[in-house]
Amino acid sequence: MKKASFSLILASSSPYRKMMLERFQLPFTTHSPQIDETPKINETPVELAIRLSIEKAKAVSRQFPGAIVIGSDQVATLGNAPIGKPGDFVKAQQQLRQLSGQHVQFHSALAVTDGEKLLHTNVITHCYFRTLSEEEIIHYLHTEKPFDTAGSAKAESLGITLMERMSSDDPTAIIGLPLIALANMLREFGINPTLLATTTI
Repeated sequence: MKKASFSLILASSSPYRKMMLERFQLPFTTHSPQIDETPKINETPVELAIRLSIEKAKAVSRQFPGAIVIGSDQVATLGNAPIGKPGDFVKAQQQLRQLSGQHVQFHSALAVTDGEKLLHTNVITHCYFRTLSEEEIIHYLHTEKPFDTAGSAKAESLGITLMERMSSDDPTAIIGLPLIALANMLREFGINPTLLATTTI
């Protein structure tokens, strides 16, 4: 089934998620959800990511009735502890020292709603960091400046060299928008990206 006419909205201001969704070659717009992202008491990082992806989708859906809205959120965890965005060089340096030689899980939560039906999932990417030298960390940070990225590792670019190995059911999940899961969800709403793709976005 394919839907001839639809309004698709990405509930995000992230340039990375926008770039990923453009791979579907579907017409869409973006809209910042403007929600409170404060964790709730005793909420785990994974629960937080799932809840925020749902709340983002619902918040934008309420503003645009009838649209199909995509919400997404990502958290990285080392054990049960969240690994956030460093924000600056010094914190990124400390973060990569901590992650050196460690197994980090990136949880990419995804939600899609049309205002009535809601689908959501969480796609996990297992990242095994190499044992990093101080020289590698400093050069990488000066080159990449990954201060707005959870775990300080931009796997879509030079950050991939920090890894010993990675595994996931969806290779795009690490960038923040799991496209295999999203394509499956969109088909549930009557949008088949394979059939509707166009080069004019």
